Amino acid sequence: MSEVVVVAGMSGAGRSTAGNNLEDLGWFVMDNLPPALIPKVAELADGSGTTGDRLALVVGTGRQHEVVVPLIGDLRQQVERLQLVFLDASTDILVRRYESSRRRHPFEDIMSGTLTEVIEAERQALEPLRAEADLVIDTTDLNVHQLRSRMEEAFSAGGSETAMRTTVTSFGYKHGIPLDVDLVFDCRFLRNPHWVEELQPQTGLDEAVSDYVLE
Repeated sequence: MSEVVVVAGMSGAGRSTAGNNLEDLGWFVMDNLPPALIPKVAELADGSGTTGDRLALVVGTGRQHEVVVPLIGDLRQQVERLQLVFLDASTDILVRRYESSRRRHPFEDIMSGTLTEVIEAERQALEPLRAEADLVIDTTDLNVHQLRSRMEEAFSAGGSETAMRTTVTSFGYKHGIPLDVDLVFDCRFLRNPHWVEELQPQTGLDEAVSDYVLE
């Protein structure tokens, strides 16, 4: 295994979103992995050869937060390159996110108190892990698209630029606009090959049709 990324951080700061971004960038991603399984998963992935050379582990801390730092240290000795990404956000923002999602904070299984107190307790508990991070991303003022851009800048094989997949298709208005389109252009000002008898059986994939339309 030549490269491993471990994504950790504050609950509600965007760990799973970051994991999804890495998956879109071609990484093999395992989400919500218990910290104790980190070494075994890395070992199995390295031996199986099924994950390619880039593995991302999204780690949920919770009760096991104390074991993460030493496990990361051990893993650094096993792989060629390991990067620890720590996602953070302000307490106010994390409170809003939890209130809007109505999900239970994982540290509520460890302690009692208000949501703010629980978040602050998690922040204090994860401070040693944050100090070990190779990259800290504060998502306080980031939306999902901006977080994606940050992940692309850091972990895309091609750097900060990723390929955009574009599909161009034609359709007849009488059949309705296709459901999965993002942009629709009215190109009825172009020459219509349908009215040329010898071109009627052909499609836009035929050179004669494209030459006629673009002439």
